[in-house]
Amino acid sequence: MNKKVMYIPLDERPCNYIYPKMIMDISDIEMIEPPLDILGNKKSAADVDKLKDWIINNINDVSHLVVSVDMLLYGGIVPSRLHRMTYNECIKRLELIKELKTMNRNLRVHGFNLIMRSPSYNSSDEEPDYYEDYGEKIFQYGVLSDKLELNVAADEDISEYNKIKNQIPMDVLNDFLNRRRVNHLINLKVVDLVKEGIIDFLIIPMDDCSKYGFSARERRKIMKYISDLDLTDRIYSYPGADEVGCTLIARVFNELKNRKPTVFIRYSSEIGSTLIPRYEDRSLNETVKYHIISAGGVIIDSSSDADFILMVNPPSELTLKLSESWDSILSKIDIIDPERNLNEFVEALNYYISKGKLCSVADVAMPNGSDNQLMQLIKKYNLLKKLLSYGGWNTSSNTLGTVISHSMISSYYFSKNIFSQDQLIASEKFLYLRYLEDWGYQHFVRSSVTELLGTYGLNYFTLKDKGKLISEIIKKKLYEFSEKNLNDFHYNFDVYMPWNRMFEVGIKIGG
Repeated sequence: MNKKVMYIPLDERPCNYIYPKMIMDISDIEMIEPPLDILGNKKSAADVDKLKDWIINNINDVSHLVVSVDMLLYGGIVPSRLHRMTYNECIKRLELIKELKTMNRNLRVHGFNLIMRSPSYNSSDEEPDYYEDYGEKIFQYGVLSDKLELNVAADEDISEYNKIKNQIPMDVLNDFLNRRRVNHLINLKVVDLVKEGIIDFLIIPMDDCSKYGFSARERRKIMKYISDLDLTDRIYSYPGADEVGCTLIARVFNELKNRKPTVFIRYSSEIGSTLIPRYEDRSLNETVKYHIISAGGVIIDSSSDADFILMVNPPSELTLKLSESWDSILSKIDIIDPERNLNEFVEALNYYISKGKLCSVADVAMPNGSDNQLMQLIKKYNLLKKLLSYGGWNTSSNTLGTVISHSMISSYYFSKNIFSQDQLIASEKFLYLRYLEDWGYQHFVRSSVTELLGTYGLNYFTLKDKGKLISEIIKKKLYEFSEKNLNDFHYNFDVYMPWNRMFEVGIKIGG
């Protein structure tokens, strides 16, 4: 059988387009993905017709297809929140997956299809324009209506529900609810494709979710449907979004290598492992389990027998009480919490590595950036270059999925002692990228450069025509950061701003 993977990403950002490719490029398996220029730009949807043609023209010799249904139907993650497509129009586009199975009968399909998010704040940056004024109210409406449906609403919840419902214009609410209805029905239809054997494995991630709300309600209905069809072994649902491409790439890799990697987990705080991270709906330790099994691995209780050790730095009660805004989190440089023992955590990390164990760090203490206190300790112990993988970007699940995927592929070649020099460099480049982006940019550089934006008439959400100028400023600061903190690595890099805003950065690692 040919070992060739086709990957259709969730959107065009580096986390969805570049990370999975960099991780798979560590391996000896070929992976192809569509040209970037047909994949759209933020609120502008991908050219779905061109994408369809590209897929059909390249599918014949592919063994595995990893596909974002949101890209295939709506043209990306943000367009999935903005489209005005009917259910029937969506179904017509979904038929492509069946056609591909007919064209290539040996094809295995691994898909993912998000449960649409409803952020808890007012912002139209990635949502419909009216979310700027009514986002928080729409979110609260979802939470309260869900509580009412579950019969857990208190008297004050009922009065608040009636009040909020009258504060959201009917056309706004109808637009939002109609789109959710279409997307939800498509989620159910994709489940049907698993039942029919068209999709072999499916992840239904919950994008920016919470305990109650639209996403939680839809997930309950989807999970019941999955259970009724007896598909719980082939469909997983848990918090996540932008990391799922990496997760499924790792799963395909493990399938092709006929391998089930073993993982031992160690936390810097046992209490922290039981807390619910921001933007998620369940305790961290339960989500970690899903990320590992979704990527094709299994958790074991012995560090000595594990293919790699996953060291997780979880949130604490203190970090969860910080304001949700990125700037207030990143300004808390020295967070001292007695429930987190980072000294013991890094001592253990150092011990494991000294004994020849492969160790990765998932740094999820806070959203959108590394825990600087932890990173300084890892640096002091001279462990930065010795980690198998590291991550500390955006949500807890974003980090977990990326770290686990990178670890699974690299650990395979280490364990067999067949890591070529080129593969080793490919793995190291991704590790360096994570340090630059998660620690350098997200923790330090982003906040310092954002303070300068006003002098150029810019703001956090739009760099207007100054994207290249800001990129150069960021690049200079990242080189300074690298020289100070990452001088064991010797790679050049370039910087760009994928969505012309400050939230994420694009970094191209050179030689």
